[in-house]
Amino acid sequence: MHTIENKVALITGGNKGIGYGIAEALVSNNMRVAITSRTQKAADAAASQLNKVGKGEAIGIELDVRDAAAQQKAVDLVIKKWDRLDVLIANAGVGHFGSIETLSQGQWNETIDTNLTGVFYGVKAAVPELKKSQGYIITIASLAGTNFFEGGAAYNASKFGLVGFTQAIMLDLRKHGIKVSTIMPGSVATYFNAHVPSPQDDWKIQPEDIGQLVVDLLKMNPRTLPSKIEVRPSIPGK
Repeated sequence: MHTIENKVALITGGNKGIGYGIAEALVSNNMRVAITSRTQKAADAAASQLNKVGKGEAIGIELDVRDAAAQQKAVDLVIKKWDRLDVLIANAGVGHFGSIETLSQGQWNETIDTNLTGVFYGVKAAVPELKKSQGYIITIASLAGTNFFEGGAAYNASKFGLVGFTQAIMLDLRKHGIKVSTIMPGSVATYFNAHVPSPQDDWKIQPEDIGQLVVDLLKMNPRTLPSKIEVRPSIPGK
């Protein structure tokens, strides 16, 4: 089993939901984790909670993933703090849903710029450091990246694009010893799209389940690469 203790991860959108679940799992396994949020206050609050978990360490960074310079600054802050970067988790995402007739240009742009272009910026910023560490990139896509649905034009486009982007860079980067995977969850109990998790969401995948999956990927023997992982609830909701 590959050891992950003291490795360093950068997680976009890590202050809640799937990102927080991943961060919690990594800190519990004694990793050092930087989480980002659009506000420093939210990032710091989540990092404070994470620092009560396990022997790992967490810091918060303010970041809008749509800003390429800010993505580079986040990587620079991680290197300044811990002198290395081993894992990039590209998790930050938004969703706007509705008919193409009502979908606005602003909603389209925010969805594509966050879910797809934002990942491109993050990868570009992280690759030089990940080449040094022979690290790992994990993108959080969705089953919506392979299953289209009514009202999903922007979201489907962003996630279909993200799956294709991740699979292509996997081929680009594995020659440098960088592993790349995309995780495609189905229904997850998160705060996504203004939803508030409740007991009615117990049938769904929980954020900590994705966290465990990420830990399993990072601990896998480096010779083996699960490049695309679909994850769905065992039993569908009623």
